[in-house]
Amino acid sequence: MCRVVELQQAVLAQNDSAAGELRARLAARGTTVVNLLSSPGSGKTALLEAELGLARERGVPVAALTADLATENDATRLARAGVPVKQVLTDGLCHLEAEMLGRHLAGWLPEPTRLLFVENVGNLVCPASYDLGESLRVVLASVTEGEDKPLKYPTAFGLAQLVVVTKADLAAAVDFDEAAFLAAVARVNPGVEVITTSTRTGQGVGALLDRALAVLEGARPHRPVMARQSAERVHTHAPADGHVHAHAHDHAGGHVHAHTHDHADGHGTAAGDQSHGLAPAGGLS
Repeated sequence: MCRVVELQQAVLAQNDSAAGELRARLAARGTTVVNLLSSPGSGKTALLEAELGLARERGVPVAALTADLATENDATRLARAGVPVKQVLTDGLCHLEAEMLGRHLAGWLPEPTRLLFVENVGNLVCPASYDLGESLRVVLASVTEGEDKPLKYPTAFGLAQLVVVTKADLAAAVDFDEAAFLAAVARVNPGVEVITTSTRTGQGVGALLDRALAVLEGARPHRPVMARQSAERVHTHAPADGHVHAHAHDHAGGHVHAHTHDHADGHGTAAGDQSHGLAPAGGLS
């Protein structure tokens, strides 16, 4: 089991190294990355389409990369906003990784892009452990998913720098308890901002873009308590007969990622993926 832990550490360390290099390259060309995480069906694509449309209207050079296990449906939807969009098919992999993202940006990302929104695979488990070189990590949850979502997925919500509630127009219909949800968020991530949105009514639409632009202009994003605590326990490991390990990395700009894994078997990851561009070609230097 110890070898499984060591392998997982090596995989995450390699990803963190690739993420740091990608972050530096993107920063050098003036591009800020926003990593969007959520469960399937959260309304993430609908909100992103609206935000991209607003960015285009405001003249913000923006692009989007969306990842799914299969189909190009999300890229087709996002392309309606009139901005460069690329679809990545992960071929079964439940998350994006920094090296994979960098590979798909190379030769595609248009040169003037200032904001890049990355729509991660719909999953609140695996993506939470992988730094993509982002400057802003956003976790979304719809009112239909329940008030205790942050408590069920404490790592995803605990490391978020912004939380977005979606489908607010359905709150009354599903008896969504906003106070209970906010309390759950505060329990795992004190001080993080929570934005409430509805693409149907327009409530809160544009707020995500505003927060991303603020980071682009130099605003320091929220630094989660979980990340700060994990940074103090860098490379802390369980005893040899245990299966839990945790490690944290504090990246440039105070962006910290912490990873915790409990292994019961030798679960690994596959590396295959495909991509399809739905926009003019550019280049990532």
